Amino acid sequence: MTAPYFGYDTSRPKDDIVATSGADFSKVGYCSTSDDADPAVFPPDEPVRFTSTDPTYLAKLGTGYLADAVRGLNAQLGGYGADLTVVRVPEGAGATAAARLAATMARIIGSAGSQTGLYALRAATQHVKMTPRLIGVPGYTAQQPDGLLVANPIVAALPEHLEALRAVSVVDVAAGTKEAAIAARETMSSQRLIPLGVAARVYETIGNQSTLVTRPMSPRILGLFVRQDNNHEGKPFEPIANLPVLGLADLSRPIAFSMIDGAVEGQVLLAQDVSVVVRGESANVDAIADGGFVFIGTESAETSELWSQFHQVRGQDYLDVKMQKITREYLGGRITPRRVEAWLKSLGFMLEAHVNAEDLLGYKLDFRRAVNSTDEVRMGHLTVESYIEQAAVFRRATNIVRRYRPAVDATIDAIIARAGSQSATIV
Repeated sequence: MTAPYFGYDTSRPKDDIVATSGADFSKVGYCSTSDDADPAVFPPDEPVRFTSTDPTYLAKLGTGYLADAVRGLNAQLGGYGADLTVVRVPEGAGATAAARLAATMARIIGSAGSQTGLYALRAATQHVKMTPRLIGVPGYTAQQPDGLLVANPIVAALPEHLEALRAVSVVDVAAGTKEAAIAARETMSSQRLIPLGVAARVYETIGNQSTLVTRPMSPRILGLFVRQDNNHEGKPFEPIANLPVLGLADLSRPIAFSMIDGAVEGQVLLAQDVSVVVRGESANVDAIADGGFVFIGTESAETSELWSQFHQVRGQDYLDVKMQKITREYLGGRITPRRVEAWLKSLGFMLEAHVNAEDLLGYKLDFRRAVNSTDEVRMGHLTVESYIEQAAVFRRATNIVRRYRPAVDATIDAIIARAGSQSATIV
């Protein structure tokens, strides 16, 4: 547009400091089975997005793993709903239970070409305009069809999708024994997988009776993430360790836990990066709670210590998205000192706000010539080095107890001051 000769002209520079909001990391995605679900509402291999408490969808979800997963999620949310996307996969056919399980797992893994199974869930961003960051495949991650030394095929397939979505997944592992759970964890290596070594016992209405059944625990733990995020302005920086798990009648097996004994089963599992849910005990001062059921877990299946605590992985994902959204405001413009300064200050102000909110312990941004050579800048490449430190989980307290001699000296002084010298005189 030509500027007017007599009138008003306005412009909006693209080299000023910008602010951005964070993405919602409490959105949940499920990929599993429920063969008696209404196919008109939940078509096979199609992402369906709804509020997890919406009765219209709940009535059509059937009675399979997906239905229980939604109930388990909702039980943690105090009557509020979660933003949920479900991909329903048809169960596989076969002459034996093992063959049917293998066929079902193959359908859940799905195909990139036909966009089925996990690929359909990954495509939810385009299809239903929602990116799930908390992923569950309830009912199909605890089996190890080919033995303890071989990874579950779905668990092996998940990391690719989790990386693409910047998501994490709670995966049920063998809940029968400590040894089986640890063996299953040893088949994994991903900062986005959270192994969980116990199943849930819950009541379900079957016919006209309330029946106690065993169901996957993972949807309940995904609900803890949603609850915790909602309690902290939607930000995913807070851990979920030591939170109560609601809606449980019992655990699939008792897991011994003591706050002071590292040799009990619960502590051994935690040391091997397998999260647990344990029962509170009012008569046991070493228990984690006086009653109910409590989740304990901080570590993912990452083999390096640097990014092993999963709340830090989620927090950094959140920051990465904000830094990406800020950066796209500047891409395409000319590299000038003012534009680059505005970009760097926008990143810094965003991180400083998180430090002030105590989401981060601190940060530093470096723009150095060593990684921004003349040739790189000529080609339009800029590199900033971000040093960001998040708070670790408070997971062990050590109390070093010694005798305190000055207290005895003070006691002696007090006795002397009060009654150290007594006398009487007859007058």
